[in-house]
Amino acid sequence: MTFLEFASGAKGIRGTKRHYWTTLRRTVPALTSGRAAFLLGIPTLTCLGYEAYHRVQSSAVVYALERVELLEQADYLYSCAETEKLYQLLLQYKDSDDAEFLWRLARASRDLSLLPNIDGERKKQLTFEAFEYAKKSLEKDEMCFAAHKWYAICLSDVGDYEGVKVKIGNSYIIREHLEKAIKLNPKDATSLHILGYWCFAFAELPWYQRKVAAVIFASPPTSTYEEALDFFLKAEEVDPNFYSKNLLMLGKTYLGMKDKEKALLWLTKAKEYPAHTLEDKEVHKEAVDLLKKLG
Repeated sequence: MTFLEFASGAKGIRGTKRHYWTTLRRTVPALTSGRAAFLLGIPTLTCLGYEAYHRVQSSAVVYALERVELLEQADYLYSCAETEKLYQLLLQYKDSDDAEFLWRLARASRDLSLLPNIDGERKKQLTFEAFEYAKKSLEKDEMCFAAHKWYAICLSDVGDYEGVKVKIGNSYIIREHLEKAIKLNPKDATSLHILGYWCFAFAELPWYQRKVAAVIFASPPTSTYEEALDFFLKAEEVDPNFYSKNLLMLGKTYLGMKDKEKALLWLTKAKEYPAHTLEDKEVHKEAVDLLKKLG
């Protein structure tokens, strides 16, 4: 693996199929508690004033419920891999100020770009489009862990079109945003996995590519197999068997550390993982090939 191939490792990232709307639903009751607040000391309103207040409050509740339902629908389509339908649904909210819509649109745009029937020019367009949505999402809410995660992923993608120097420079920023995502949500296995992959990519960097990187940057990004292992294991700890690629990467990391016994254990788990997606099938094949080499 080279630092130029880092992004390809995250190509198929779909993330854990967590339902993001759980916390969103909890925000709705707060909008419906106006009557209690009224009884507890809000100054008495005239009849007309109260009606106006009630209409505004009702509108807020309706909007909140519609928002939750839309996000539920988006997450359902994502879980079903209905990429085109999801993209069309979210594209209606591309001018939204809501980070939850925007990072999902970034993800949908990226997923669409990875479909096999997308031509090269359209793929590039969608890749940069995804980055802009992720960037906007982050601008709208810097405390949104998913915005940081998808900003990092999409920044890695656009680096494929911007040359080696830009791609290496972006690596620092990618790690920074993945670390922020993990700090905001330590239980997100996907962020942990991607940061582990980042570490693995630079731990495995051949000496001659390190020299090239050192010419461009005085202190090029570095990491170790041990650091990569820590993130992969943490991802597995917070969400066991969430992703076939994480099992594979644990096996490959142990191979890099010359620990054949543990490499066999995790590669076998990767081989036996149910192949529901094309990526799962690719993981299965690579695990089988590596196991054959290990004898």
